[in-house]
Amino acid sequence: MRTMKWFVIAAVLFAAIPASAQVDEKKVNVNVGVGYTFALSDVRTYLGDGWNLGLGLTFNVNPKVGFQVEYGYTDLGNKDFQIPVSGTPGGATTNQTFTAHGPMHNLDFNLLFRPTGGKGAKASPYIVAGGGYYHRSIEVTTPAVGYVPPYCNPWYYVCYPGGFIPVDKVVGHRSSDDFGIDVGGGVDVKMGDSAILFFAPR
Repeated sequence: MRTMKWFVIAAVLFAAIPASAQVDEKKVNVNVGVGYTFALSDVRTYLGDGWNLGLGLTFNVNPKVGFQVEYGYTDLGNKDFQIPVSGTPGGATTNQTFTAHGPMHNLDFNLLFRPTGGKGAKASPYIVAGGGYYHRSIEVTTPAVGYVPPYCNPWYYVCYPGGFIPVDKVVGHRSSDDFGIDVGGGVDVKMGDSAILFFAPR
């Protein structure tokens, strides 16, 4: 749960939303955005920063309150580390590079509150809070060599004589499913016939 919370807090910037000049006049708004993810605490140490994608719908109950359903994908950076390995048990060891990678999917159900109701203002602050389902996976790979037999396919315009090529061998994979919470806020800036929402980290 604690790890999931750090992932939620790390999600940052979302971008443009098609909307009218008065966002609150619409019954439903479509949310689409991408941004940079700042990992915190041990997540930064073992995985690193990455990027995120958000897709959702906001159902406006009234000018001040909305209900948001949002899907999010967070892809954190690859982190390399070394482990001593040997060709035989108890034999001489040499350091070999391993790589850890940990993406996450989430589905959130949020309550969105606009204190000013967005009445004619060029910039309207808002607060969003809620919870949802978080699926996180971790995969550890290491470089290896694999043999590819001769291959030819005229549809792909490719012919390969066969041989050994570098591959990534999966040495470990684990996933978890948890409940998480998210809290954040931002500013809704009207620009002509559209609006841009600036989100604070949440």
